[in-house]
Amino acid sequence: MSALAPSRATRWVVSIVVIAFFAIPLLATFLYTIKMPDGSYSLKRWASLADPAMAATLKPIWTGLGNSLVLAAVTVAIVLLVLAPTMILVNLRFAKLKPVFEFVALLPISIPAIVLVVGLAPIYLQIGRNLGTGTWTLAFAYGVTVLPFAYRSIQASIEAADLRTLAEAARSLGASWPAVVVRVLAPNLRQGLLSASLVSIAVVLGEFTIASLLNRQVFQTAMVVVQRQDGYLPAIFTLLALLLVFALLLLIGRLARGTRKARS
Repeated sequence: MSALAPSRATRWVVSIVVIAFFAIPLLATFLYTIKMPDGSYSLKRWASLADPAMAATLKPIWTGLGNSLVLAAVTVAIVLLVLAPTMILVNLRFAKLKPVFEFVALLPISIPAIVLVVGLAPIYLQIGRNLGTGTWTLAFAYGVTVLPFAYRSIQASIEAADLRTLAEAARSLGASWPAVVVRVLAPNLRQGLLSASLVSIAVVLGEFTIASLLNRQVFQTAMVVVQRQDGYLPAIFTLLALLLVFALLLLIGRLARGTRKARS
């Protein structure tokens, strides 16, 4: 073991602190949802999600969740079909443009959402006139929002794989460029593409500012509306959303391990 490696006790302490940092707020939120006014604990509020009498109250949340899932799908499509091929092209053919492209890709993380909305508002006026005012159009704004996170995930996989050698080998065997990207390069970037997709879904499900200021109903804006009627429902759906993202994270980890085993 290296002399600079932390001791077992240090690793345990760090692990416990990190787990507690995430677990305590989640546990407190769960206890908040099951604690009754008389001090007892019950899952009645969770069971009420299936109660027909709550249908009218829950309708905004289900509508907002459906809109957010559509937005997540469109945003992931933008990341996989636009951003990823562009990054591959820049790394293979236009290496000199890589610093400029990286700067542009990471720029949105330094711009507050409220500033983005001010810049996007005139654009969305034109989008509304030509494509309508459907909630799905927010995917264009979300594509900009997730750009820095998706870029880092994909770039890490690109740097770990020798794309130039793979591309030249495939081209020498007669493969077209679309076949090279889809059948040769994409499988080697699988982990980065999956991570970028997960980050995109998480950002879309948690985004509020852009949707609120552009007057679109999504998951987060719907929870604000429902909170005025029932303060417990947003907490319940927040835990369910976190559980969904955690399940996706485990799925991506399993898929990534399967990819590494196949390569071995």
